[in-house]
Amino acid sequence: MENHRFNYIVLLFVVFGGFLIFGLSENIKGPALPIMQSDFKLKESQLGVLLSLNSLGYLLACSFTSSLSNKVGIKWTGILAFISMVLAGIFMYLSNGYTSLTLSYFMLYLGNGILEIGLGIMAARIFTKNTGTMMNLSHFFYGLSSIVAPVLGASMMGWDVLGGELGWRGMYLMILSLAILPIIPSLIGKFPDDHQQNGESTSMRNLIRDPIAWMIVAILSFGVVSELSIGSWLVYFLENAYDWSIKKASEMLSLFFLFFTLSRLFVGPITDKIGYTLSIMIFSGFSGVCSLAAIFSGENGAILFAIAGIGIAPIYPTVMALLSKQYPKGVGTAITFTVTLMGIASVVGNLLVGFIIDFVYKKIGQGSVENKIIGLQAGYMFIGGLAILCSVCCMLLYRILRKRNQDEGNEMI
Repeated sequence: MENHRFNYIVLLFVVFGGFLIFGLSENIKGPALPIMQSDFKLKESQLGVLLSLNSLGYLLACSFTSSLSNKVGIKWTGILAFISMVLAGIFMYLSNGYTSLTLSYFMLYLGNGILEIGLGIMAARIFTKNTGTMMNLSHFFYGLSSIVAPVLGASMMGWDVLGGELGWRGMYLMILSLAILPIIPSLIGKFPDDHQQNGESTSMRNLIRDPIAWMIVAILSFGVVSELSIGSWLVYFLENAYDWSIKKASEMLSLFFLFFTLSRLFVGPITDKIGYTLSIMIFSGFSGVCSLAAIFSGENGAILFAIAGIGIAPIYPTVMALLSKQYPKGVGTAITFTVTLMGIASVVGNLLVGFIIDFVYKKIGQGSVENKIIGLQAGYMFIGGLAILCSVCCMLLYRILRKRNQDEGNEMI
C-alpha cells in the first residue's frame, strides 16, 4: 500500500510538472519574438512560417504519439518529449540563422505536441478515480504557468549573466532545461498500462464508425475553438469596438485567464459529482450566454467577456475525463482521434472568425469606419455561438448515452 501511494505521488510530479513546463514552453515566445525578428532581420512572412510550425508540429505529434506509446510505453514517450524540449533549447541557443532557428522551433513544437498527447494518455491511465477533478487540476497547472510565462520570459531576457544580458537564447535554454526535472520521477515511477477491461479494444476504425466518438469531437472542437478565439480576438474587439487602450484591453484578457485558471482549480469536483456530459453542457452554455450578453449589453457589460472564462475552462479537461471513461481500453487512440480532428477544426475556426468580421463589415456595415463594430459584434457572436453549439451537442450526447443506459464510470451521466 505504501509503495502504491509513493508511486502515485511520483506520477503526480510527472503529470503536474509536465503541464507546468508545457505551459511555460508554449507561452514564453511572446516577448522573445520581436527580439528574434530584429536579431535575424526577419520579415513578417518568415515570422508567420516560424509560428505555423506550432500547428504543424502539434498535428504531426497527434498522428504518431498514441502508436509510439503503445510500442515503447507511455513512460518513454514522456521522457522522449522532455528530452526533445531540452535539445530544442540547446539548438535555439546555438542557432545562428533563420534556418537553424526554424528547425529548433520545429523540434520544440514537435516535443510539445508529443508531451500534450502523452500527458493526456498518462492522466487518463493514472486518474481512474475522481477523474474530472484530477484532469481539471492537471490543466490548472498549464494555465498557471501560461499566466506566468510572458512576464517571466521578459524578465529573464534582461538578467545580467556573466557580465552580459541573458537575452532570448539564454532564456529559452534555461526555461526548456527545466524539462530535465520531470525525467527523474519518470524514471522512478511505474506507469499503468491501458486499463484491462472486458470488451473489444478501441481502434481507429471503431472510432470512425462510432457516432458517440464524432459527437465528442464536435463538443471538443466547438468548445476549444471558442476558447482559443476569445484569447485571440478579445483584445482586438475591445480596442476597435470600444476604443479601449491596449493596456486596458489586455487587463480584461488577463482577467479572463484568471477566471479561466481558477475555474479549472475549483470546478473539477462538480464534474465528478454531476457527470461529465452534463457538466460540459452547463459550463459551455454558461460561457456562450456570457459572451452573447456581453455583446448585447455594450461596453458596460464587458466584464462578462472575462466571466465567460469560468464556463469555457473545464471543457477540454472534462472531455479528456469523458474519453477515459467512454473508451477505457484504448484511451490513447481515442485521445489521438479526438484531438487531431479538434486541431484541424481550431485552424478553420479562427479563420472563420476573421472572415465573418470582414464580410459583415463590408456587406452590412458597407465598409464605413463607424459601422465596423457591426462586423466585430458578428465575429464575437460566432465565438459565443460556438460555445452554445458545444452545449447543444452535449445535450444530444446526453440523450444518446441515456438511451444506451451508459454511465461515466462511477458518475452518472
